[in-house]
Parts: sequence; structure tokens; C-alpha cells
Amino acid sequence: MNYGEIKFTDVANGAGCRTSLFVSGCTHHCKECFNPMTWDFNYGEEFTREVEDGIIESLKPEYINGLTILGGEPMEPSNQKVLRPFIKRIKEELPEKTIWIYSGYTWEELTDEANERCHSEDTMAILESIDVLVDGEFMIDRKNIMLRFRGSSNQRVIDVKETIRTGNVVLSQYNDRE
Repeated sequence: MNYGEIKFTDVANGAGCRTSLFVSGCTHHCKECFNPMTWDFNYGEEFTREVEDGIIESLKPEYINGLTILGGEPMEPSNQKVLRPFIKRIKEELPEKTIWIYSGYTWEELTDEANERCHSEDTMAILESIDVLVDGEFMIDRKNIMLRFRGSSNQRVIDVKETIRTGNVVLSQYNDRE
């Protein structure tokens, strides 16, 4: 897996101060995507153990709330293969840190075992390890700059733990506009 950028002390992509990892590779190709260069799976740099170590180190300060993974598309099956052990490592070493993932795939698509486009042997393990999923493709005709942590009104900020617990999609407190 490659990545296009890492933002340290990012306050735009999730609650609090975070580290954000922008992975490469996306098959959605949303119209007016803010990051089209990351559609290419070969864009950027290789995601190595040294890069992992740097991200882990960046998460250690108390003022860092957690990690946000976006892209590109983190939930492309080839990216899931790399992200699953990385997320597991974060949860083992820094269990108090939250993990957010932005995906163009919806919760329903990701959890549909028949959907080979995005569901893989890694999908549920990843979802069970994260705190928030911002789901759905960016839609320019539904763009709304008043929304918090999402770009278009079709996207949802999902409380993953509660969604798994209840078996129904539960929107996060961060789904509100303010």
C-alpha cells in the first residue's frame, strides 16, 4: 500500500487533534474529489514499518485524540490487507486513542459479504476495531459546507461500536452540523 500524505496535528478530519493518514488508491472517482491524485494506487510513498512507527509515535502525546485514515479509499480490499494489522497494533499499543475511517463505501456495502468490491476477510476486523466511520461517496450535488466532518449530505458519521452492538446504524454525536 502507498500513502499520499500524513498530517500531524490535524483538526479537520475528526474530533480533537489527530494524525491523519491519506492512503493511495480509490476506485470511486467522485466528481470534484478534493484529493484525485490519490485515486492511483501507486501514488505517493510506500507504507513501511518505519512509517507505521512514526505514526504510532505521533499518537503518543496526550493532546492527540487519535488517528484518522482517509484517502484515496482505505476500504479498498488491497488497502484493508495492510491497514488491518496496523489498526490492530494501534489498539494494542495505544488503546485510548480513537480511530476514524473515511470511506466512499457505505456501512451496508462494507458489511455485505456478497459485495466483493469492498468486503474482504479483513473488513469486519477493521470495523470492529474502529470508533467512527464516515461513509458514502462525496456527491457534488449534495455538497454542504455547513456539515461537520463530511462534505456532502448523503455521508454519515457513524458510531461504529454502537452500530455493531445494536445491529442498526447509529449516527455519532458528530453527525450533527455543529
